[in-house]
Order: sequence, then C-alpha cells, then structure tokens
Amino acid sequence: MNVTILGAGAWGTALALQAAPRHAVRLWARDAEHACVMAASRRNERYLPGFALPLSLGLGNDLDAALAHAEGGLVVIATPVSGLREMLGAVPDDAQLVWLCKGFEAGSGLLGHEVASALRPHAHAGVLSGPSFAEEVARGQPTALVVASADEALRSAVAEAFHTDLLRIYTSADAVGVEVGGAVKNVMAIATGLCDGLGASAGEGRGSPGLNARAALLTRGLAEMTRLGVALGARPETFMGLSGLGDLVLTATGALSRNRRVGLGLSAGRPLAQVLSELGHVAEGVPTAPMVLARARAVAVEMPITEAVVAVLAGRLTVGDAMRALMGRGARAEA
Repeated sequence: MNVTILGAGAWGTALALQAAPRHAVRLWARDAEHACVMAASRRNERYLPGFALPLSLGLGNDLDAALAHAEGGLVVIATPVSGLREMLGAVPDDAQLVWLCKGFEAGSGLLGHEVASALRPHAHAGVLSGPSFAEEVARGQPTALVVASADEALRSAVAEAFHTDLLRIYTSADAVGVEVGGAVKNVMAIATGLCDGLGASAGEGRGSPGLNARAALLTRGLAEMTRLGVALGARPETFMGLSGLGDLVLTATGALSRNRRVGLGLSAGRPLAQVLSELGHVAEGVPTAPMVLARARAVAVEMPITEAVVAVLAGRLTVGDAMRALMGRGARAEA
C-alpha cells in the first residue's frame, strides 16, 4: 500500500517508522529546511531524536508529490489540530484519509470529524487515536490504537496499513466518542499535572494533594468526558475504551506527557508562555481547554475540572485556589 504522512512531527515520524518496512511510505514536512536535514541525516532530531529513518522512507517538502504518491492508498494527516483544516483542503476529494490530531479547533470549537464534514461531506475520512507516546511507538513497544469512521472500507485500510504484532489497531464507528476522548483527556492531563505538582511542592502535610487526589481527579475527569461525549452524540461505552479511559490514564500519568508537564510547570510557578516554550512541542490541551468548556456550556454539561483548568491557564485562578475550589464543592450523588 502507498501511504503518505503529512506532518513530520514526532507522531507522524513514529508511524512512518512502523509502516515503512511493509509499505511504500512518504513523509512530508512543512518546513523545507527540516525536510532537507532529515533527508541528509536520515534522522528527525528536531522532533523524534535518536531514531534512524530507513532508506526506503521517502522524505520531502513537495506537497503535490506527496499526495500523488498516495493515489489509491492512504493519506495520514499528522499535523496539530490547528493545521487540520488546511490539510483537509489540500487532499484530493477521492482520497482515503485519517488524521492523528486530538482536540477541538480553536475559534470554531469543532472536532476533526466536524471540520471534515463541513469541508468534505462525502470524504472517506476518519480518526486514528488512542493511548500512545510517539517515542514508544518508534521503539516498537506494544501499543493499541483505534481507528474510528463511519466508512468501513477506510477502517480496513488503516488496519491494513498499521496493524502488526506490536501495533494493534482496533476499529470503531463512533468517531464522536473517540475524538471527544482524545481531546478532553489532554485537558485532564493538565489538571493532573497541576494536582501532582502542587502535591510535590507542598510535601505530605495536611491538605496537600497526593495519590488519592489524583485518583479522584481522573475518575471525575472521565465522568466529565463521558457527559460531554454523550451530549454530542457519542456512545457511552466508547469512553471505557482506548481513546477514553486508556488515553486518559496514559496522558495524565505518563512522564512523556506534554500536557501533564504543562500542569507541572504551572504548579512550579512558571508562566504559561515559558512552560510552552520549554516543551518545544505542541501541548494540545492548552488551546483545546477553552473550546471544550464552550462546547460543554452550549449543551448544558457541567465540567468543573475543565472550568478550573481554563481559569488557571487564563491566570484567573492560582493552582492552589483551583484545587481548593474543586474540593470545596458540595456533597452530591456520584452517578
């Protein structure tokens, strides 16, 4: 199968590494200089250092050539959410395509499948998501993902392209649930970083957050995610799967999580701009958080953890005040 991956960040490069031994893969980079450096060194030291790129992997900055390569095969959009609309507009109407980004589009508040439906209502399109750090996928460590689309043929094509003994691809028809899970878990990962960082700085004294608080935060975060997803048309059971509970646990607790590191940095007292600059990568939870809250309010869904994260990111609440506000809410039934 011919596979073109649009976006030479960490995740796009990792998938290219996994697919290249079995398929004709071309990796497109937006930045011409970046593409030249990768082609010369056979490495992507900017976004995924330490991994050699096989000679069979095509590299370049020519978008037309990259799309022509995928004719009859598969296009994978591996840009951040901010670049999805542009890439969807560039891909031919008859192409089979899937995107990897997780989040609500800034400004419009739309999920990926909603952007795709507006631009390409009859496209063979879907989302590939799930609990995955690019570095572990690149190393060939066991990972499970889910491809979600109403198009059964597309789901089969994505499974054919990427399913191996070490990278297991599940399928789903619930693109709404998979995308809500992938987006909201980034916001919850920021919240968990705030909680963990506050606990680390406060020690083990009375009132300082610990592992109990983290467990409570993740559990209630999953409840928020599910409420919003169901209100937007998702299936409740999706949130107990890979792109719900699975991705939430990984992103909120894993040391490689950029969104969790945003929370940790803010808890340490560093300004948001500095934290994001130090990451060197996009942390999708930051632009996504206010969009999640706006969509929740539009469908009358209560999301207090998301609301607290938005207030901290905007500088309206300190980390300590946000945690106290969450714990100070009145008693209520769990369900």
